[in-house]
Amino acid sequence: MSTIKLGNPAVVGLSGFGLTTLLLQFHNLGWCGLGPIVAMAFIFGGLAQLIAGFMEQKTGNNFGFAAFSTYGAFWIGLGIIWLLNYFKVYTSSTTDVGFYLVGFTLLTLIFWIGSLFIHAAMSITFTTLALGFILLDLAHFGFPEVTTLAAIVLIICAFSAWYMMASIVINDVAGREILKTGKPWIKKTSKLL
Repeated sequence: MSTIKLGNPAVVGLSGFGLTTLLLQFHNLGWCGLGPIVAMAFIFGGLAQLIAGFMEQKTGNNFGFAAFSTYGAFWIGLGIIWLLNYFKVYTSSTTDVGFYLVGFTLLTLIFWIGSLFIHAAMSITFTTLALGFILLDLAHFGFPEVTTLAAIVLIICAFSAWYMMASIVINDVAGREILKTGKPWIKKTSKLL
């Protein structure tokens, strides 16, 4: 039996998710251009999250495996859409991107349900993520005025993801619980047979 302590891949996944989400919202608020977000979409939001997801699979964490792999693929896919638009290989309309977002909204709602059984910080992250996706869906289907509200909600989501990352890192190095993540919003029942 190995006594080597392994790192928690969630710290990388949550870091990448939070940073890329935060940068995109800065863009959505008109504070920065798309260049930094494209770079992060491929590297930190995309590749790093995919790696974190694959590492979560090795720990037996289906939620982390599915979530990090899904959002890693989301960011890489979005980066490809932006590049295809930029180079005029295939220009996606606002509605095209809207349908892309709707697909990920539906997946997010599945993760949101799962998050309710984990802890409060996870529930807050996925509640704000689901709400942010819904608002972005609306923005892409004729209600662009909700983009600012979506950006604010998703900035909260990004900081919530970073809080979870910080709780894992700080609690580990401190050897005690300094940052609490809260109780699950829905209590688990007995294990499946």
